[in-house]
Amino acid sequence: MEHAEVLVVGAGPTGLLLAGDLAAAGVGCLVVERREEESNLSRAFAVHARTLEQLDARGLADELIATGAVVRRLRLFGETELDLSVLPGRFPYVLITPQYQTERLLEARARAYGAEFRPGTEVVALRQDPAGVDVTVRDRRGRTRRIRARYVVGADGVHSTVRRTLGLDFPGRSVVRSVMLADVRLTRTPPEVVTVNADGGGFAFLAPFGDGWYRVIAWNRRRQLPDDAPVELAEIREVVRRALGTDYGMHDPRWMSRFHSDERQVPRYRSGRVFLAGDAAHVHSPAGGMGMNTGLQDAANLGWKLAAAVHGWAPPDLLDSYHAERHPVGRTVLRASGALVRTALLGPRPLRAARGTLARAAMNVRPLVRRAAGTVSGIDIACPRPPGEHPLTGRRAPDVPLAGGRRLYEALRDGRFLLVAPPGERPRETAVVSWSDRVQVTEAGATTRHTVLVRPDAYIAWAADHPHPVTAVQTALHRHCGAPTAPALQP
Repeated sequence: MEHAEVLVVGAGPTGLLLAGDLAAAGVGCLVVERREEESNLSRAFAVHARTLEQLDARGLADELIATGAVVRRLRLFGETELDLSVLPGRFPYVLITPQYQTERLLEARARAYGAEFRPGTEVVALRQDPAGVDVTVRDRRGRTRRIRARYVVGADGVHSTVRRTLGLDFPGRSVVRSVMLADVRLTRTPPEVVTVNADGGGFAFLAPFGDGWYRVIAWNRRRQLPDDAPVELAEIREVVRRALGTDYGMHDPRWMSRFHSDERQVPRYRSGRVFLAGDAAHVHSPAGGMGMNTGLQDAANLGWKLAAAVHGWAPPDLLDSYHAERHPVGRTVLRASGALVRTALLGPRPLRAARGTLARAAMNVRPLVRRAAGTVSGIDIACPRPPGEHPLTGRRAPDVPLAGGRRLYEALRDGRFLLVAPPGERPRETAVVSWSDRVQVTEAGATTRHTVLVRPDAYIAWAADHPHPVTAVQTALHRHCGAPTAPALQP
């Protein structure tokens, strides 16, 4: 029997980010993956602003940005454009890059911190008890063995074996069938925006990777075939011409595929010592490119909480907060992407005309533009705020400058909580030293009245306006960061 503190099932983006976070926190992490080799298919391609912030907090954002194309506007249904430059932060855009580039950086990070990988290994059985989880796995030669883990995370995709073994339902339905995907070359260069449009017979989507390749998604209402049916470039070109007015001289596809799009969400993200994340927990239409991003943010939320549980300082309700915080986000993304795809599928001409008119009107109202951009990008995601808490509690932490010239997201790279005080109001070291293994203390680089405690996943756990007593800080640390390593020292 092998032993692991956390067993991660699935080496896609969600599992890789989670494995890297756990290993960086000193947690023994084993990753099993049914595939033996990396897939050459690009699959997901959009990395939104909030995900880039999460990657920035791990020192990966700038390297990933260098692999793709920065797109600041999304063209929706004709001449309507969604301007992403209204977003706050360093990344007011969407990055278009193949999924394998994201996986490459995340896997290198996880390996560098000591995560172990078992490719060609699939889960065949799972049984848990109050102390841990026994997982039976089978390797490529058909040999089975058991792994004993304190916790297990199923990040093994829409057909999750972990979810099925737990006996959890995956309610929902298919919303669109026979969607065609391809990565192609173009003879004529389109506008440097992500473009989507639809006529009554189908829809088409086009996005640049920045290296001469383009992702195209096309759906033909008149030709619905099974997922395993061959895809012909001629059909894709026809659909794109109808929807966009031109196919831009599309040629030389490096791969083509056909799939159907489901809307499903598991009722519970946690079952005892087993957790579900990414497509194993929720799946939705590709509209908006939010799928991979939601899974990566699941992992960012769960990783530090599992590390706290393994290291023995997690507050009693910390692991339960994963479901409480992420299930509503998955539901919101499911609804938003579903609304986008249903809008694209409108058939009758009067409804399509009304769609264009309403979209153009909405994109001229700045608050609506900001709300739409915040939803698609993930920037406006917030954690539930308990009654009576400061208005900043649960919100995304902005990347403010700190004393010493650092940015907040740079300071988060060591994986600890960050207590940020106004200039000159930093708590005395004796007041917080008992949490120094979990919390770093600094001052803001500009005038502010707020003292905030930022979680490792860059959300605000607690906030207060100055002046405030040191005891309030210690109470917040005890509540969110667990019991001190020694009795808290009074100033």
